[in-house]
Amino acid sequence: MKYLITIVGPTAIGKTSLSIVLAKHFNCEIISCDSRQFFKEMTIGTAVPNELDLSSAKHHFIHNKSIFDNYNVGDFEKEALSKLDELYKTNDFVILVGGSGLYVDAILKGFDAIPEIDKNIRNIVIAEYELNGMVYLQENLRNLDPTYYNELTQKNPQTLLNPQRMMRFVEVCIGTGKPYSSFLSQKKNQRNFTPILIGLEAKREVIYDRINQRVVIMMTEGLLAEAKNVYPQKDLNALQTVGYKELFSYFDDEITLEFAIEEIKKNTRRFAKRQLTWFKRNSETKWFEFNVNIHEIIEFINKKIDHANFK
Repeated sequence: MKYLITIVGPTAIGKTSLSIVLAKHFNCEIISCDSRQFFKEMTIGTAVPNELDLSSAKHHFIHNKSIFDNYNVGDFEKEALSKLDELYKTNDFVILVGGSGLYVDAILKGFDAIPEIDKNIRNIVIAEYELNGMVYLQENLRNLDPTYYNELTQKNPQTLLNPQRMMRFVEVCIGTGKPYSSFLSQKKNQRNFTPILIGLEAKREVIYDRINQRVVIMMTEGLLAEAKNVYPQKDLNALQTVGYKELFSYFDDEITLEFAIEEIKKNTRRFAKRQLTWFKRNSETKWFEFNVNIHEIIEFINKKIDHANFK
């Protein structure tokens, strides 16, 4: 039997450190599931593991793409599943670690079978969005798929402000003639591994303090220079990311550097809250305090393995 030990939780909680300890214990490799650590131009602002950490255990899907690449969660799902098949040939264990909930779900559960959409339709939707903004996307989704629009309004309103995902919803509605939500009830793809889900958490004030400290460290390590280097490409989708957007506003003389840093802290805290909301939906996740004795987590994993083998 093959196992995918999956570590989730909010940013700055200690997922990377735990993943390396577990990778050493189970003598296996790590698949990173952070949608911004893919990009080689982004290091400090995405908290990519340092060279010592990367050398301590074999990592995959870190700095494997460029911000200029057209790379999405569907691409990641295909590549990651292929890598898992390869790794499982020589090992029964792989560690999956990351804070990007959509990408974690893509590996664990798979995507809904949505047909390919005509590129002409996509281009029309893009052109309409560029001309009319988010209002065009929101109104179309509300008209074409009121069920999904209302669900997003109630459960995930931030998605209604995400142009990439909203364009996808609208183009699917137009291209298939069916509501986007009609594809979400389909049976997910089967997986050839047993997931063991581990979540790291802490009291809110602890998480916020760790985030604030991390932002200070990032600035000390050169985040300002890193953001300046990619500033000419600031409109690329990969760079619509906390830690970069705020500094771009500083470069544009819209805000002071001090205010930009405080905005990074604030927006990262909000991001952490959304991460927890996403991951808490999965009742199969076993949650541990971020500073728990590592032996408690290993004991939990071993019990899950014994139970799976017994069945």
